[in-house]
Amino acid sequence: MTTNQDATEKLHEEILADARMEGEKIVFHAKQDAEAFLTNTAAEANRAGQERLDQARAEADRRSALILSTVAVETDRFRAARIEALLESVREEARQRLLDREGFEYRETVIDLAFHAISRMAGAAFVVKLSDMEKPAVGNNLADEIAGRVGRPVSITISYEQDTAGGGVVVEDAEAHQLWDNRLLKRLERLWPELRRQVALGAGFVVDTESKGDSP
Repeated sequence: MTTNQDATEKLHEEILADARMEGEKIVFHAKQDAEAFLTNTAAEANRAGQERLDQARAEADRRSALILSTVAVETDRFRAARIEALLESVREEARQRLLDREGFEYRETVIDLAFHAISRMAGAAFVVKLSDMEKPAVGNNLADEIAGRVGRPVSITISYEQDTAGGGVVVEDAEAHQLWDNRLLKRLERLWPELRRQVALGAGFVVDTESKGDSP
């Protein structure tokens, strides 16, 4: 009986030992799996964190580039607006000086304006129209002096009219088929695009890339 009991106890101990060994193996492998999982999880977290960091950096770079490009655009726009304001002030000053008859001899200018128009028109008879308020400023013999400048036989009639305001002249041929408005402000309006370019070029606002002929 004792022998059987001893054998049973020994078998029981062996079974327990095997169980403990298997349990230890299971725990060991479980720890390995857990450590591997934690390592993988940490690696994934690092990768995800790096990806988010890279994305954040890319977004920061994109926004920086956008801001820099916006600054450049705004700077160019401000500069263009400033230049335009300066050019407009030049135009307004020129306009005011024409109205005030400042810096030029008015009668001589009227003769030149009439000559300029007639020399570009066909025909031999012309009407030079001025404001009725200009008569004291231009005096007599105006038609003869204009004709003397033309360089071909022409007949010129001077007409003072209420609706020809603004200084300068309006020239028509005798049949009223041709008309050349050479009033001071109208001429400034026609010439301003080229004058504007020359002023901007002279002030260093733009670079001359092409040559242009004289405007009429």
